[in-house]
Amino acid sequence: MSTDDAPHRLSLSFDYDTERRARIVERAVRVEVGEIDDARSTARVDRAGRTVQVRVEAADLIALRAGTNTWARLLDVAERVAETADRRHDAA
Repeated sequence: MSTDDAPHRLSLSFDYDTERRARIVERAVRVEVGEIDDARSTARVDRAGRTVQVRVEAADLIALRAGTNTWARLLDVAERVAETADRRHDAA
């Protein structure tokens, strides 16, 4: 799907306490870009300092909602894994 074919767009921004945490989360989810895109939606992940931004573009509102939910879940999982890893590292 090209950007021209996507009349619906949503940008999600996630701010983290540290740039390191933002980088870890961004790298964890970036690998999914292009892998879960389909004919109706696509996404892009960027990071600027402590902020990770996900842009979802879709051909229709249902695809936009589905894409948004998918990326929000991916970020949630990445955040929880990073937090768990930090706790284990601190305990060691």
